[in-house]
Amino acid sequence: MEGPYPDIQGGGSLILAWQIRNKHVLVIGGGEVAAGRIVNVLNADAKVTVVAPRSGLNDEVAYRVHQKQVEHVDRNFEPSDLDGADMVMCAVDDPEASSQIYKLCKEKRIAANIADVPPECDFYFGSVHRDGPLQIMVSTNGNGPKLANIVRKQIAATLPYNIGTAIQRVGMLRKKLRKVAPNIEEGPKRMQWMIKVCEKWTLDDLCEMTDEDMEELLGFYKPNTVPSLEAVRLGEPDGAFDGPFLI
Repeated sequence: MEGPYPDIQGGGSLILAWQIRNKHVLVIGGGEVAAGRIVNVLNADAKVTVVAPRSGLNDEVAYRVHQKQVEHVDRNFEPSDLDGADMVMCAVDDPEASSQIYKLCKEKRIAANIADVPPECDFYFGSVHRDGPLQIMVSTNGNGPKLANIVRKQIAATLPYNIGTAIQRVGMLRKKLRKVAPNIEEGPKRMQWMIKVCEKWTLDDLCEMTDEDMEELLGFYKPNTVPSLEAVRLGEPDGAFDGPFLI
């Protein structure tokens, strides 16, 4: 008999959006795997240091170094490199050295990812689809990275072409709304009103919404109504929306 609440499956991982803006991320190694890790953390606005001999840098990592997108320490890893690190990613072809680095990270309580060694990973990298502010990650919890990539592509193929732009415009509207209704007690009403906008307006409407449209739309927050985009642009008074435009 099924219970009233979701069944516990176990064996998974907690998928989070980890904010690492301005955090210090240490990448050990300079090959292809390291290059992929670097892109991921740079996209999250982290401060990245790469420790690897210059002779071991692949073209992409060397480019990041040349462009000063990352700091580079031209030598093999030393334990002192962990000082000040908030996160460590190890991508070297030396299992014994990798395990030692993981142990050092555990001693210092630093979250670490040891490439291709799931038991020595505090977190995994999934296959990510990115469209502006939209990020969708598919994880197989280390069981099948290639399958994660296949699933991610199938999901991305089903998304509307303009979803990223729509989300960006909604984000701008939310920021403006917080200025209109900044009080904490307005929180539930703000949330419900934004839900109404997202449900009533199409993605095309959201993409086409200009700053002027946002200012007009925000005028309908106080009476808690949501007119159509067309009605917003006609500049009808609040009282005009007592029919199909009310939610």
